[in-house]
Amino acid sequence: MATKIRLQRRGHKDYAFYSIVIADSRAPRDGKFIEKIGTFNPNTNPATIDLNFERALYWVMTGAEPTDTVRNILSREGVMLMKHLKGGVKKGAFTEEAAQAKFDAWKQQKESGLNAIANKEEAAKKAEKKARLEAEQKVNAEIAKKVAEKKAAIAAAKAEAEAAAAAEASQEASAEAPAEPAAEA
Repeated sequence: MATKIRLQRRGHKDYAFYSIVIADSRAPRDGKFIEKIGTFNPNTNPATIDLNFERALYWVMTGAEPTDTVRNILSREGVMLMKHLKGGVKKGAFTEEAAQAKFDAWKQQKESGLNAIANKEEAAKKAEKKARLEAEQKVNAEIAKKVAEKKAAIAAAKAEAEAAAAAEASQEASAEAPAEPAAEA
C-alpha cells in the first residue's frame, strides 16, 4: 500500500481550511485517511500551521510521499531537513548531537526571521494607524475652523442686527424727543 501525506479540505466556501493527513494513495482527497498529523490555515498572514513534528517525521522516514504543497509545508516546518540530517547520521557523516545542533540553529534562524516579519507588519500597522489618526485630526481641525467661521459670521450678523435695531430705536427716540419739546413751545 502506497501512502501519501496530503491535504484534506475542511472549512466552508471562500474559507478553506485543511487537515494534513496520511492516506492511501488510492483514497479520494476528502475520503478515508490513516492518521491526521496537523492542520493548515492559509487564511491568516502568515499561514498558520499546526503540525505533529514527530509523527510527520516518522511517516516521511517510512516512505510516505508528500504532495507538492505538503512538501513545502514540511520543509517550512523543518521535517524534510531533519530527514536529511538523520540520513547523514545513518551514513556516518556526523553525529546525532551535531545533527541536532544544526537543526536547532536552523530553527532559531527561522524563528528570528518570522519574528522580524511579524515586527515589520506590526510597525507598518502602527504607522498606518498613526497616519489615519493624523489625517482624521487634520479633517477635524478643518471642520472646527469652518464651524468657528460660521459661528463668527452668525455672531457678527446678530451683532449687526442688534446694532441696526439699536440704531433704529435711537432714531425713533431722537425723532420722538424733538417733537415733544416743540409741542411745549
